[in-house]
Amino acid sequence: MTIETLSAADTETLALARRSGWPEDLRHLLARYPREQWDVHANLGSMARFWLSRHAMFRELSGMLERITANFRDGKLPVAEFPGLFAPRLQFMLQQLDLHHHIEDNHHFPIFRAADDRLARGFDVLENDHEAIHADMERSAETANGLLRALGGEADALRRAGDAYAEASAALLRGLMRHLDDEEDLIVPLILERGEDALGVGH
Repeated sequence: MTIETLSAADTETLALARRSGWPEDLRHLLARYPREQWDVHANLGSMARFWLSRHAMFRELSGMLERITANFRDGKLPVAEFPGLFAPRLQFMLQQLDLHHHIEDNHHFPIFRAADDRLARGFDVLENDHEAIHADMERSAETANGLLRALGGEADALRRAGDAYAEASAALLRGLMRHLDDEEDLIVPLILERGEDALGVGH
């Protein structure tokens, strides 16, 4: 992916693993429309509500996967029960994330980027996030498969596989939570400012 509007300094300081939110110049709409106003605002339409519900689903699944894995590694979840609880949920989350990002990159982001030139840099950052998240998704899938293969094997191999997955999963979920928050902080205020129909995303 070629980034047109990000400087080298932006790429470094706004990288997903480094940032702790948006710089001041990308918060002008958020200052006008803080989070506590979103749910009751008339311009929060069906598209935004559905999109936010998908983000809520990713947060819920992330917490669920963390609990399942922690309970298994702490000996609170039997080996026989772990794969059935863990694998389908992780597979579903990774598949849905891939689809969600595809729709954003190819449909939503171009519309939102064109709507306000001042936010264009933020959408370049979010697209870079998707690349970083997808790399973390691949590592999580690979180490999850290693963990599942290690079940029933010798204890040291299972522990090492569990450590590898825990590290990969922590990186994925940490970046994903940062991304979801920042994505919402950029997009929802824009929707509230312009309205879904005016932006061309209304249902």
